[in-house]
Amino acid sequence: MFRILVSDKLGQEGIARLEQEKGCEFDMHVGLSHEQLLEIIPSYDALIVRSGTQVNAAVLAAGRNLKVVGRAGIGVDNVDVAEASQRGVIVMNTPQANSVATAEHTLALMLAMCRHTAKAHASVLKGQWERSAFTGIQLYRRVLGLVGFGRIARLVAHRARAFDMTVVAYDPYVSVEIAQETGVQLLDLDELLGTADIISLHTSMSPETKNIINASTLSKCKDGVMLINPSRGKLVDDSALAEAVKSGKVRAAAIDVYRTEPPAADHPLIGLPGVLHTPHLGASTEEAQRDVALQIVEQVLDALKGLDFRNSVNMPFSVGPNFHEVEPYMDLACKIGALQFHMADGPIRKIELELKGEAVEDLARPIATGLLKGLLEYISADSVNYINAPTLANEMGISVSQTHGLSGSDYTNLVTCRVEWDGGERIISGTLFGGEHPRIVQVSKYHLDVEPEGTMLIMMNQDVPGVIGQVGTLMGEHGVNIAEWRLGRAEKGDLALAFINLDSDLSDQTLAAIEALPAIHKLKLVRL
Repeated sequence: MFRILVSDKLGQEGIARLEQEKGCEFDMHVGLSHEQLLEIIPSYDALIVRSGTQVNAAVLAAGRNLKVVGRAGIGVDNVDVAEASQRGVIVMNTPQANSVATAEHTLALMLAMCRHTAKAHASVLKGQWERSAFTGIQLYRRVLGLVGFGRIARLVAHRARAFDMTVVAYDPYVSVEIAQETGVQLLDLDELLGTADIISLHTSMSPETKNIINASTLSKCKDGVMLINPSRGKLVDDSALAEAVKSGKVRAAAIDVYRTEPPAADHPLIGLPGVLHTPHLGASTEEAQRDVALQIVEQVLDALKGLDFRNSVNMPFSVGPNFHEVEPYMDLACKIGALQFHMADGPIRKIELELKGEAVEDLARPIATGLLKGLLEYISADSVNYINAPTLANEMGISVSQTHGLSGSDYTNLVTCRVEWDGGERIISGTLFGGEHPRIVQVSKYHLDVEPEGTMLIMMNQDVPGVIGQVGTLMGEHGVNIAEWRLGRAEKGDLALAFINLDSDLSDQTLAAIEALPAIHKLKLVRL
């Protein structure tokens, strides 16, 4: 049974979905102080927030049972993602749920700013009729500059072109081909600033983008430029923008987001003529609120169950809609990693990975992550999962690289791992039978067919008559049933390798009795 805390207001559809879920309990406590959150968070497996709750290092440290933080929305500025990753906590958002709503609000701000809609409305309410005071400008044939060209910006571009606007964009992570497909020209930032009549911000918050609109960048803009910020408050140096508005460099600005929300009474842009304000309404539509609530609840539930990790922002690999096809190979790699740990004769310091086959050749990162998880679960004192496994491996000095030529097996879609420790190495190869059933098919020079599941006795023995009978008899005497016995040998009379799947655990007494047999070279009990 999972416990989920909802600490910010969430759409009723999301609450209804939580109420339907039999596998979880949830509490909704909106408006908690930081101290109150620290006090109750240890009891929960997941936390669902919007922008109001600050999920900082202290909260993550106190949340010793936390597995998932779900942000109902796009921005995760209020979540310490680095700390969450260190602690193995999944952080996920809903990047698609409010995209249309935010794009439409951007156009609404643009039109209202250009046509003085808010001021004209207030004037009529006062009984005034000042048509000449509110002469605006048309969007037709204006140049719209988009800083950032992700999902929302592309929706804005599509709608802006319906007004016959020319759209240019700055985004160092987007290819020219993608921009051209949408009829948008990519420019560098300085060129965009000097070209655009209206600039709209749609980039994420990072050290590189903080205060991207400042005194210096504003000086490079056209005189009379107009600015819209429906994205992140910290993208704009508010004081610099206020000065640019006062000087006339910036004709008008429309602001929907703020550094601190709500903004302080002395905010330099509040009350300034020429600046239009809305209280973070980008996602405030009935449809967006419904979609964002349902999506984050479904995502959190799936993540808690280990079914899917879509829209995770801190997975060490990309998680898309085909995760269900990738996960079986990650699970296979996890089992290979666990076997490598149990069979190694010393601390593993180096890992090499070979992937053969169309289904796996592009999955190096997720498979390597699964491999590290399986290995480190038996080494680290911390809880290990897909989120923190690469970080923990790096801290331990365990390196992973991709290579070729390790396996001698001809299976399709083969995952092969070689590990090294001081004085030794071992190769293990695995595949999926039928695309879903994990099998170990090679251990160094031994070729076998092993199901890596449950309690297993791994045995190396002299290849002489009677060993199977002796071991089987001992297990029978101690009431242990053998499910499968998979044997491999490289040469007749050499050491043989056996993987014995058991229906129950072995006692220390039984294990000692088997180990005492003259032909037994090495014995290891493994639980996968």
